Amino acid sequence: QVQLVESGGGLVQAGGSLRLSCASSGRTISRHAMGWFRQAPGKEREYVALITRGGSNTLYTDSVKGRFTISRDNDKKMVYLQMNSLKPEDTAVYYCAAKSTILTAPIYTTPEEYDTWGQGTQVTVSS
Repeated sequence: QVQLVESGGGLVQAGGSLRLSCASSGRTISRHAMGWFRQAPGKEREYVALITRGGSNTLYTDSVKGRFTISRDNDKKMVYLQMNSLKPEDTAVYYCAAKSTILTAPIYTTPEEYDTWGQGTQVTVSS
């Protein structure tokens, strides 16, 4: 079973950078599509960056394209989210999620498709 723990959140000024990490304390993530989601107060949880099980394809929500980068290291059982040029509207709790799949190509965009979630890490961007 995959168990996920996020780290790397914090308070940063607008224009700054943060790197979020997601560690699996259980089984390998190599059989999982992975994603970063976020949820701001009063808003629904939305996907930020997604990566296929095979790692060859990624998808970003429009508002973070060109600023955020998702990556994975299956040997280390880690997924990362590099966030640059942060904006106050990026403020949210960020969650790492995993979906067990035998398919290497598909990207899964809705929270309901994911099996396992981390506890979340707060990212606050001040103006």
